[in-house]
Amino acid sequence: MAKRIVIFSTKGGVGKTLIASNLAVALGAEGKNVCLIDLDTHVVGDMAHMLNLNPQRSIADLMNFLQKQPQQTKKSDFVIKTNFPNVDFLAGISRPQQAAHIYPEMVKDVLAFLDKDYDFIISDVGEIFNNVFLSALNQANLMLLVVTPDVLSVYQTKWMLETLQVLHFPLSMIRLVLNRAESLSSISWQEIRNNIPLEIIEKIPSEGKAVNQAINQGVPVVIDSPRSRIAQSILELARALYTDKKLFVDIRNIDEISLKEAVVDKSGQFWKEQDLSEPVVEPSVEDKDQILVLKRRIHARLIDGMNIKKINLNVFSDHRKTKELRDKAEVLVANLLVEEAGSFIPSQDVRKKVIKDILDEALGLGPLEDLLADPDITDIMVNNKDEIFVEKHGKIELTSKKFLSNEQVRTIIERIIAPIGRRIDESVPMVDARLSDGSRVNAIIPPLALTGPTLTIRKFRKERFKTNDLVNFGALTPEMADFIRASVLCRKNMIVSGGTGSGKTTVLNALSEHIPNDERIITLEDAAELKLNQVHWVRLESRPPNIEGKGAVAIRDLFRNTLRMRPDRIIVGECRGTESLDMLQAMNTGHDGSMTTIHANSTQDVLSRLDSMILMSGIELPVRAIREMIASAVDVIVHTARLSDGSRKVMAISEISGMKDELHIILNDIFVFKQTGVDTQGKVQGYFTATGYKPSFLDEIRVRGIVISEDIFKPSKP
Repeated sequence: MAKRIVIFSTKGGVGKTLIASNLAVALGAEGKNVCLIDLDTHVVGDMAHMLNLNPQRSIADLMNFLQKQPQQTKKSDFVIKTNFPNVDFLAGISRPQQAAHIYPEMVKDVLAFLDKDYDFIISDVGEIFNNVFLSALNQANLMLLVVTPDVLSVYQTKWMLETLQVLHFPLSMIRLVLNRAESLSSISWQEIRNNIPLEIIEKIPSEGKAVNQAINQGVPVVIDSPRSRIAQSILELARALYTDKKLFVDIRNIDEISLKEAVVDKSGQFWKEQDLSEPVVEPSVEDKDQILVLKRRIHARLIDGMNIKKINLNVFSDHRKTKELRDKAEVLVANLLVEEAGSFIPSQDVRKKVIKDILDEALGLGPLEDLLADPDITDIMVNNKDEIFVEKHGKIELTSKKFLSNEQVRTIIERIIAPIGRRIDESVPMVDARLSDGSRVNAIIPPLALTGPTLTIRKFRKERFKTNDLVNFGALTPEMADFIRASVLCRKNMIVSGGTGSGKTTVLNALSEHIPNDERIITLEDAAELKLNQVHWVRLESRPPNIEGKGAVAIRDLFRNTLRMRPDRIIVGECRGTESLDMLQAMNTGHDGSMTTIHANSTQDVLSRLDSMILMSGIELPVRAIREMIASAVDVIVHTARLSDGSRKVMAISEISGMKDELHIILNDIFVFKQTGVDTQGKVQGYFTATGYKPSFLDEIRVRGIVISEDIFKPSKP
């Protein structure tokens, strides 16, 4: 049975047909019977011309005969003998119209028809990725991929290998043939080996004069110029093919239906079969230092080469334009890396990471990209270029990530805030903003930040946590969840309080889950991060002043406008100033069921905070009037906290049930979390319990037809 060799490439003009024809002649000269097949259906006659042949029939004709009269089909009617010993030739198509009559499912029949008469069958399948191409690969024992030493060829080869991996062709059956290996301005074979984890079976030099002379005469170069370096290389390749049996693997025999389905879905990871690719090699400490210097040098050249500093920052808010820009930059970085990089880049993985890092720094968010992609990280804190902290699983830790410079941190900040109309400079050195995914951002720069530009990102969770999710996380109990649901449905005004990072917004989102879909909800935020499921939801966001110090729209301004928008419920992302008074007034004047969050250390502290914010607003009201307003406006306070082990819990749910006297508000805890200690792993121990107090609006809950059991208010034992 013949050994079937498929020769292909990822683009035209790489010398694939020349190599295939000369390789067949070289094997024939060694006494091997060879059938050379031109299966490149997009080019007519090139291979035949190189061998000075004029075939009258083709594979298209052979397939027709094999279908209609297989027993009467003769090889000599379709395969012609060449002028070179032991080499026969079978044309693919004799005219372009025949391409439609080459059937992928019959490629195996053609090869089986030829098998018994030859030692080798060499097929030139071209570079167009189609079903005929795949069927030929599927019947191969060895694939020879012709690559030239240029960046485009290398990148296209990566794509080809990725696709073949998805189709379950192992890398072990593919070898690289590097053509024009010593041409001027080419990538070295070492660079190609670093980029493509395949063995280079032969490096063929560039000898244009010898090749052109051979083609013009219709004679293979191994015959016309046998002493030339290119001929010697092809002869070496031929010797490897008939002496090294380990080069050949079993035919894949993937069924045609599976192949077609796989072509439709080209998803998957590059280098799927890790055992066949080169091992991951970590760079040494010395190499890491060199790589850092290299990254800075290429980054600077990329900035200059693409004039990135003058690119309109609004481009980064358009995903399509950003991708186009990044694709263009990736090609440029790859070229620059080829020019600049030395042998200290030890592996393909490191090379890919260097390219990604440079692109992230130039066009993305630099070292923050990986941190933003990590689902376990909730907060990112950049103190300066060398210090990037994250909060992970409730714990703050220093990362190994660094920016190239403080100027780069400043550039990233500007890239974040420009698309949403914000600015930051010495006159406005602080800014609140958000990323495109909704993550909340705060930035502050010198002269206020003494150690360099400082950036804090509160990541926006893609998940929409519901009350049941919080129960599963251990943040509250099913009984507490039932009471929260009943309070929202009963249109009670609620405040979620807690410290920074305690989960206030997450709880507020969970509360909103229970708002009926037929109610109109309006949310007001400084940086939009609330996620509601309701259809009738209007989102409003405040606006800072422009570069002239004008045009600011505060939460309080939005609030006044909201009252004219016929809201059923008003949700303020966070009350932190004068809008607190407006919120209380709205709660007191028919907008029941409204919600907000407040920074506070306890439910009792919420009352003091509201006092302070209203008094600081400049409105002269007696303390008694303020507290009466709070007592009549707010019904329930849900207090959250982040504990020492990083877990977040609802520490208390309390009801404001009126005034004790002229100055004191009655605050009754309904549910609380009682901490009993910490275990040996530092995990907080404790339990949730009801206090025994029943809310004053329990009868109102029942009247509204909301089902809730009184048993949930009974204290539980630890």
